[in-house]
Amino acid sequence: MCGICGFIGQNDNRSAILSEMMNAIRHRGPDSNGIFQREEVSLGFCRLSIIDLKTGDQPMFNENGTLCLIFNGEIYNYRELRENLEQKGHVFSTDSDSETLLHGYEEYGEGLLKKLRGMFAFAIWDFRRKRLFAARDFFGIKPFYYTEIDGCFVFASEIKSILCFPGYRKKVNEKALEQYLAFQYSALRETFFEGIFKLEPGCFLVYENGKLETQRYFTPDLIPQDMDENTETKLESVLEESLKRHLVSDVEVGAFLSGGIDSNYLAAGMKKGKTFTVGFGGENNRYSEIRHAEELKELYPLENYSRVITKEDFWDAVPKVMYYLDEPSGDASAIALYFVAKEAAKQVKVVLSGEGADEFFGGYNIYREPEDLRWMAWIPAKLRRKIAHVTEHLPDMKGRDYLIRAGIPVEERYIGNAHIFSFREIKKLLRNNKDIVSTEQFLKKQYEDISKLGTMSKMQQIDINNWLPGDILQKADRMSMANSLEVRVPYLDYDVFELARKLPEKAKINHHQTKYLFRKVAAKRLPAQIVNRKKLGFPVPIRVWIREEPWKSEIEEAFTSETASRFFHVNKLLELLDKHMKGKQDNSRKIWTVYMFLVWYQVYFVN
Repeated sequence: MCGICGFIGQNDNRSAILSEMMNAIRHRGPDSNGIFQREEVSLGFCRLSIIDLKTGDQPMFNENGTLCLIFNGEIYNYRELRENLEQKGHVFSTDSDSETLLHGYEEYGEGLLKKLRGMFAFAIWDFRRKRLFAARDFFGIKPFYYTEIDGCFVFASEIKSILCFPGYRKKVNEKALEQYLAFQYSALRETFFEGIFKLEPGCFLVYENGKLETQRYFTPDLIPQDMDENTETKLESVLEESLKRHLVSDVEVGAFLSGGIDSNYLAAGMKKGKTFTVGFGGENNRYSEIRHAEELKELYPLENYSRVITKEDFWDAVPKVMYYLDEPSGDASAIALYFVAKEAAKQVKVVLSGEGADEFFGGYNIYREPEDLRWMAWIPAKLRRKIAHVTEHLPDMKGRDYLIRAGIPVEERYIGNAHIFSFREIKKLLRNNKDIVSTEQFLKKQYEDISKLGTMSKMQQIDINNWLPGDILQKADRMSMANSLEVRVPYLDYDVFELARKLPEKAKINHHQTKYLFRKVAAKRLPAQIVNRKKLGFPVPIRVWIREEPWKSEIEEAFTSETASRFFHVNKLLELLDKHMKGKQDNSRKIWTVYMFLVWYQVYFVN
């Protein structure tokens, strides 16, 4: 696991520029670094040594020096690929997975990407063609950002590295703010920094002769089919094989461990080793998963390391977390993830984590909604919509949200696991509210492409395309790398997805139970109290904390600041805050989402 950066084009003081770009992402790879510069190409690499500790340094070259690679990630099937490439005459000089990319690209070109099993973001410079080829993995586990500045193509693992490049003028992309208020994360291809873009999951780019082209090589489409009698066995087998691959390392591998089934299944699969958990103590101990994480020790020889996060710990970490995230995020669990990564990094360099299981196997409670709403299906759609419209204007009461959801098609109501502000609320809240794109418009093409799927599968697909890379994987990468820790995600394996994409809805939600088939597989390894436990997410007590000092005063000050008045109608912010403080509405997620944007702006544009 590493950090990569570079630029194509002529520039004065190239060495100093590249050095500064590398220093900005040194936390991603503190073990060693490498630089290559020649003519118009400058490549930088910061290494966190995991595989082939002796000879895996980068930038790395093929045997005749015509290609140069910098690579962030892990290729888990590199040994099989290497064997095939050696049979075709390729000569290897290291034992690293990185070199497989060089020879694989020589042999297969862009066709290499579909052969890879792993997480990756890499760039290859072709000296003969003066051509840069870069790619990002199937699901967006590893990041890749880019821009063009004064005739130079600039790229890096994190935005903060690109900000070091001379000539870039920081400006907030307010279009990103519009969608952020709805999604709670940066949902656009263009980031919060105007002119800087993310290479999307399952895509590659080519920069040649001053021209940039991007192309998609993989789309994670769901294609539900009927199960056969061997489906459960196949799922068990593919999960075991993925876990085996993800345990390949020249350093010790640990695991994040919560009270949920996903992380417990992985930790139990290690059979022994170190696990890491965080929670909240005192009156907020109901938000803590530490006691649940201890249960697995009774069955497997695991060493569990845990930390209780105080309100003060959490609050003090907010600006630091916003810095490492690069872009604002309203997901409070990112801060808890920062602390568990920090604890793990004291003991190991690599951990397993359960990201992807909920999206692939139907683990979110919201996925039960279509089954819950079917009791209203007998009412004609037009009448249901009228009922929903009338209900929207009623006071908050039991059953109100149910009637609203029942009357609105999934294409209009579901944007993912987090839906913070409605389109109407965003228009009222933003000072610059002209030409705002609604979430319905934003997702329209995606919903058109999946029109034949069932309602629950549509929700899943929207989450795989948006929520998973935009929120879940973005915070996992940044919070782990902030602590020089590699996070591996065995559920997000290509072969696992190939099976998961074919599962019918009844294999995922069955009799109101989420992750139905996965739970059956996990029951062979885990006790019933873990297998049947309801999903908690990563609970954080912000609802309570923002009513207490010092949070209350700090948030009030932020909401009345000059920055807030630049982007928002302050009276609307204070109205949100007042209703929450008086207990009239639970506006904690809305307040937190806005506040995180204001902290991010302070970190990147004021400090």
